[in-house]
Amino acid sequence: MAAVDLRDVSKAYGTHAAVRRLSLHVASGERVALLGPSGCGKTTTLNMIAGFLEPDAGAISIGEQPMAGVPPHRRDTGMVFQSYALFPHLDVHDNLAFGLVMRRTPKQEIHARVREALALVRLEGLQRRHPKELSGGQQQRVALARALVIRPAVLLLDEPLSNLDAKLRHEMRLEIVEIQQRLGITTVFVTHDQDEALAIADRVAVMNAGVIEQIDTPAGIYHRPQTEFVARFIGEGNFMPGRVAEVDGERAVVEAEGAGRLVALRDRAAPVGTRVLAMVRPERVRVVRAPDGGDNSLPATVRALSFLGAVTRCQLAAGDRVLTAALHDTVDAPGPGTEVWLEWNAADCRVVLERDA
Repeated sequence: MAAVDLRDVSKAYGTHAAVRRLSLHVASGERVALLGPSGCGKTTTLNMIAGFLEPDAGAISIGEQPMAGVPPHRRDTGMVFQSYALFPHLDVHDNLAFGLVMRRTPKQEIHARVREALALVRLEGLQRRHPKELSGGQQQRVALARALVIRPAVLLLDEPLSNLDAKLRHEMRLEIVEIQQRLGITTVFVTHDQDEALAIADRVAVMNAGVIEQIDTPAGIYHRPQTEFVARFIGEGNFMPGRVAEVDGERAVVEAEGAGRLVALRDRAAPVGTRVLAMVRPERVRVVRAPDGGDNSLPATVRALSFLGAVTRCQLAAGDRVLTAALHDTVDAPGPGTEVWLEWNAADCRVVLERDA
């Protein structure tokens, strides 16, 4: 195991700054996800850690060893690529053995370590199959085993599950967590899938335009977003713009446009008069027939219902604003056109600074 440190790292392609003064510490044995939309710099960051790209500025260290000028094969990292990058002319055994052969590992040890790696990913007995004879999930496991067979200090994964169907993605999330916990290997992975990041990572670094907007636990990222970008990128939310009218410690009263006075929590400084968004997640919104004295209440009209299995998505008109609630008990769900009230607690409503605030 080894910690990974990036300090003020920058990378540009011509005039485009892909990564800008990015600093990140990944503790030994930790799983960190780099999450963000296409073009945010997450894959560039991963490739700089791997050594496939050199930063224009800043420093990268792995296990407290500076990586400036160190080639990829000497960085003690294992990489799983989005395309898996398996050699089509080699069988599973020889795909896994390739890195060990390049390291001049004794033949007997190669066979033992390949068997060990295949057992780790539950692919015993498939060592003589070629990649074209494997399912997508099996190919993904082979790619993971190939990265682990060299026993790296750091595991790097670039969109490792993007080529799998939804059911396999869910299964492989659990597989990756189980394997990582068993080995205790430091892991950095890139994804644009927020469910994947929240399910796998100990901490999530949300990237935008080459910088980390917020790094936190999955729960912190979801429930306590610190910027408008993070709040809108992660999950679904109801956003009500307005200005801070009163503050009392971490609580704030927001004069929301078309929604009246709302009580919310604030994570960062937002003095009276600041332009903000009051955000509440759909699953925290209660749809009731009459107000019962909650912290926040709004009259609304049901516009549409969408059954999604575990929940029913309820779209409502509150004045000139459209809000969403997630209903878990749908037996008595109000139909379209029904006049209702929306309520939520102050603890479930967050104050987020507007981008131009």
